[in-house]
Amino acid sequence: MAEPAKNIKNSKTAITPTREENFPEWYQNVIKAADMAENAPVRGCMIIKPYGYAVWENIQKHFDKMIKAEEVQNAYFPLLIPLSYIAKEAEHIDGFAKECAVVTHHRLAKNDKGELAPDPASALTEPMIIRPTSETIIGESMHNWVQSYRDLPLKLNQWCNVMRWEMRPRIFLRTTEFLWQEGHNAFATAEEADRDARRMLEVYREFIEQYLAVPVIPGSKTPEERFPGAIETYTVEAFMQDGKALQSATSHNLGQTFAHSSDIKYLDKDGTQKLAWTTSWGMSTRTIGGLIMTHGDDDGMIMPPRVAPHQVVILPFLKDDADKAPILEFCDKLRKELRAKDISVQIDKSDARSSDKMWAAIKKGVPVRLEVGAREIAEGQVTYTRRDLGKDGKMKVSVDEFLNTIGVVLDEMQGDLLQRARRRLEGQIMDVKSLKEVREFFAADQSGGLRLDYSLIKGSDEFAAIKQEFAVTTRCLPFADNGQKVIVAKAY
Repeated sequence: MAEPAKNIKNSKTAITPTREENFPEWYQNVIKAADMAENAPVRGCMIIKPYGYAVWENIQKHFDKMIKAEEVQNAYFPLLIPLSYIAKEAEHIDGFAKECAVVTHHRLAKNDKGELAPDPASALTEPMIIRPTSETIIGESMHNWVQSYRDLPLKLNQWCNVMRWEMRPRIFLRTTEFLWQEGHNAFATAEEADRDARRMLEVYREFIEQYLAVPVIPGSKTPEERFPGAIETYTVEAFMQDGKALQSATSHNLGQTFAHSSDIKYLDKDGTQKLAWTTSWGMSTRTIGGLIMTHGDDDGMIMPPRVAPHQVVILPFLKDDADKAPILEFCDKLRKELRAKDISVQIDKSDARSSDKMWAAIKKGVPVRLEVGAREIAEGQVTYTRRDLGKDGKMKVSVDEFLNTIGVVLDEMQGDLLQRARRRLEGQIMDVKSLKEVREFFAADQSGGLRLDYSLIKGSDEFAAIKQEFAVTTRCLPFADNGQKVIVAKAY
């Protein structure tokens, strides 16, 4: 299997500081260099720029196909949720109360100073909450739509924005407003609901690993980490290059909690009224942050081909005006033939220097760079480079060979990125047998996570003190360990 290119020590890198020198700052600078996003004028919010949004569009496109294969239907529900809806579920509102944005007036007016301010006469009879999540308002619709066992299962999803006040924002990872999908399903039995919650987690695992090339650990959250109101929360946890964990997606078995508060009942086959069982599941733009921190290097982003905005970038090297027309014509023909093979491709027709074009593509992480100049045209060849291999991945082949093998090249890169990240993950989790070892590990500021018997931390005052002192979190009870082990780590 091909290995990623390694930077020579002390060599110049496109991104400074490097990952080793300052990982958080490196992360922010990769986003800037790749032109993916920037901070918004609104505190805690982000602007997702076209290149970054194209990644989200690809995530939407591929994941939407996967959930529709599970017979999920897309819908859209209001951004504003009446406070009374959320207040119906006490545990739920307690979990989100500090993060909620509240709308109290319905218009502006000029005050005595001539300044615009909420019109005191326009106070809403009932405050509205800007959705932090939509269980309550979707539950209201389910109450109206579900009448009989024939209406179940009901599987709904919406792609939308949500808002949760964030005091320590970081682009993609934690922002006050973010984009996500949220699924909400209703079933006739408890068994169906739990099976669905687990199935949707498996869909997340498949998607994140196969499309984002990010290996994850599937498991259950501890009771303290469950979604407010859920009886079980299932999660897929990833580990970034700095050893911190990232919750990548969650799926919740809500039992009858929200069915009870929203009165979601159905007439069963035996003629009795019964309460439904519901689930919810979500994945957000924070997965893009995970993508960056999993695959990026000291020269910028490395995009997995399956979600890359452009899988191939063609770089025309225009030394003389006389070369311009034939080279661009050659590039246009290549682009047309690549698109016919369902390869997303871009031609950099800017008047930038050849070296600047190359570095722009490197920093954006375009999977394959294709160089075309007068010499290539004369020889009937092209030079291409895989982003993850750097100079070691530079190849010169005939045009026909390139066109016939580019699909394989992209598939190999996708697989190599996953295997590279999987090997790293396997080395980031260490098994320990005592809380003494846990304390020593985090006191030494080591990176990665620890796996230990869940019984050692359950109800433990000593572990509670370790969590408090070192900002450690319980990530999950891995399915692979049948809930007997727990993984603890620092996290984003």
